[in-house]
Amino acid sequence: MKKILVIEDNAGIRETIADILELANYKVFTAEDGKLGIEIALQEKPDLILCDVVMPQLDGFGVLHLIHKNPAIRNTPFIFMSARAERAEMRKGMELGADDYITKPFEKTELLQAIECRLKRAEWFKQEFVQQATTVNLNGHAINDVARTCNERDILSLLSENRDICKYKRKQIIYVEGNRPARLYYIKKGKVKTYKTNEEGKELIVGIYGEGDFLGYVALLEGTVYKERAETMENTELAIIPKDEFDALMNTRREVVNRFMTMMAKNITEKEQLLLGLAYNSLRKKVADALITVNRKYKTSINLSRENLAAIAGTATASMIRTLSEFKSEKLIDIHDGYITILNEKELENLLN
Repeated sequence: MKKILVIEDNAGIRETIADILELANYKVFTAEDGKLGIEIALQEKPDLILCDVVMPQLDGFGVLHLIHKNPAIRNTPFIFMSARAERAEMRKGMELGADDYITKPFEKTELLQAIECRLKRAEWFKQEFVQQATTVNLNGHAINDVARTCNERDILSLLSENRDICKYKRKQIIYVEGNRPARLYYIKKGKVKTYKTNEEGKELIVGIYGEGDFLGYVALLEGTVYKERAETMENTELAIIPKDEFDALMNTRREVVNRFMTMMAKNITEKEQLLLGLAYNSLRKKVADALITVNRKYKTSINLSRENLAAIAGTATASMIRTLSEFKSEKLIDIHDGYITILNEKELENLLN
């Protein structure tokens, strides 16, 4: 019997949901606030968590953050419930790693279908990972590095070779927020940024991608719409993998599943670090982190506009320019013909707030 934890501060709603789930043959645990919900989650290890957003002591966003911090429960499917349907709130929940978001009041069938979908998806991924983990050689040791390298080449070959190639010019849009994905992209050449724009038109870059990276896979794996806009940063060539072919590979090749689940986990971690950095880091720390991120990604001198660097750091362009000048005078970086070269990465990385 699958176990579901319901975290909801409204007693009437909490009891109604529990009754529905028990009738559907689920074992239900309930909590009236986020703090108690975390305690029960750690004790009972539920198969899925339903959580209200607005609660006393610890809200839903805080619950999700703490769950992702704990290895024992971080992969538990998580569905937000809220009477508020503001787009910003929904986006924040999905960005933090929620699997779904349903608005109250909801129909009984809507709730059960959302739960069933997420449980089936979690079970499928679990089976694939078990198969991957139990693949050993005759001596009982894990697959060696040579075999893993071959698998990696096979994955890239399956997904990127003999594909239609689309050529994009600099600053050309690849996809926009709110659209449903119809394909997976593989970057053969060039650079791409994904970003969000606030009500005032200010950009925040949430991802940078280069040659050899896959693009747009998060929405495909989640079965949701794009949550950001993708735009080329220079002339770019993309290999196009149709959604049905990608789904077929995900259903038949465990090495493909393993690759993309690893990428998904890394994506969640990076988004979490980005949000924490934007909330708590000083200007100098934000700029330093942005420089290190770009440098490690592209492994060359940084040739990005100051506007794009500012959008990665989450700061104003003027503040970015001023801070770069400070770093140059401190001999942390060098700037020549617009190109930025990091001279002391260790000191940049260890800057204090």
